[in-house]
Amino acid sequence: MASSMLVLLACVPMTARAFFQQEDLDREFKSAVDMYEKGKFPEAAQRLEKLAHQVPQSFEVQELLGLVYAAQSLNDRAYEHLEKAVRLNPSSASAHTNLGNSLVLLGKTDLAEAQFKMAVALAPEEYDGNHNLGELYARSNKVRDALPFLERAQRIDPASYDNGYDLALAYLLTDRLSDARQLLEGLIARKDAAELHNLLGEVEEKDGEFVKAATEFEKAAHMDSSESNLFDWGSELLLHRTLEPAIAVYQQGVALHPDSSRMEIGLGMAYYSLGRYDEAVKALLRAADLSPSDPRVYPFLSRAFDSSPTQANEVIERFRRFTELQPRNGKACYYYALSLWKGKRAQDPDVDLTQVEALLKQSIALDPALAEAQLQLANLYADQRNYSQAVPYYLKARELNPDLADVHYRLSQTYVHLGEKDKAQAEIKVYQQLRAEHLSDLEKQRGEIRQFVYSEKEGAEAKP
Repeated sequence: MASSMLVLLACVPMTARAFFQQEDLDREFKSAVDMYEKGKFPEAAQRLEKLAHQVPQSFEVQELLGLVYAAQSLNDRAYEHLEKAVRLNPSSASAHTNLGNSLVLLGKTDLAEAQFKMAVALAPEEYDGNHNLGELYARSNKVRDALPFLERAQRIDPASYDNGYDLALAYLLTDRLSDARQLLEGLIARKDAAELHNLLGEVEEKDGEFVKAATEFEKAAHMDSSESNLFDWGSELLLHRTLEPAIAVYQQGVALHPDSSRMEIGLGMAYYSLGRYDEAVKALLRAADLSPSDPRVYPFLSRAFDSSPTQANEVIERFRRFTELQPRNGKACYYYALSLWKGKRAQDPDVDLTQVEALLKQSIALDPALAEAQLQLANLYADQRNYSQAVPYYLKARELNPDLADVHYRLSQTYVHLGEKDKAQAEIKVYQQLRAEHLSDLEKQRGEIRQFVYSEKEGAEAKP
């Protein structure tokens, strides 16, 4: 904050005329300060620009003018004056802090870091420099570097909400869960806010306290039914297979936030997990329409469609559109091929499968590491009794992902047809072992759900 008195050059003789001139300048500066504090930024800027022309070497004028422009999001103009203020008074910690904030807004984080470090060096026990440097590190995913500065800022001002939240999040990200919980409980005692309960829910989830986590997410959603809070609550219930309540939460989320594709994905996954496959397909179709290029919806839609092929035309159309939107995506071709195969097979067992074969080959060409495409192309040949043609694709799928139980089962059957009984027995033995280890479709589905939910949470946590 700029001083309320304008400091002029000491070498100016104090004649009567100069004295009155200084009084006028001081009066104008005080008026500008008053306008700044009242939020009248254009009026303050007008007075300060005039003062800057009259006393260009005044630190106070340059600093306040920079702050006025920053308040109007005129970042380039703010930087010009804040940088000049630092040159005029390099020993001012607040000047370096203000310049650092300006550089952050301009996306020049390396330069901002240098300014915040200078502010901390000049005034190690001032809150602003420590908090801003810690927050900069946290937002740059340098969470461990952020901790000492956020902790020092917290000691300087224990009542600071912003620093407390940032520090609790940093504790969460560095697995200091007890410290995070204690800090959040203290913050909640002073200010009962939805985002604090949500973050405490993340802490309890990471600590394996499912019931406590669900309770905190529920509190957050009741206090603020934002898309994020409802998604987190529903996802916590889904992760731990409390499915009917999860569906109810996602339904509320869809009603309040009809443009949220991830809410529809969550609802579709909850329906699928409960065996309500037709409803799952409908929810996932809506998700695909809300965000057609989002690849996350299509594995779940393909899985749900496998159990409920009644909406074949609509599903096939969504996968066709996905291949058009992402023509170099091997998985897009793979899902389109499966949808055609399942959908057409449900309507006409004698349908020509040439297009399915072409799409699977295209998928493999685009993504040679996609074991599932190798497996399905082998299955296509085996179903047509082209066993010798199927074997190389089964072997490639097995090489890419030896934990795919279906590869070993189908390869065993193929070897039986080819009269290679020893190889068939070896593959069926591996298949039985994998099944005994619970590497099942259900486990795969749960893993996909966890990956989807945690990826969403990690994206949110990366923004302290």
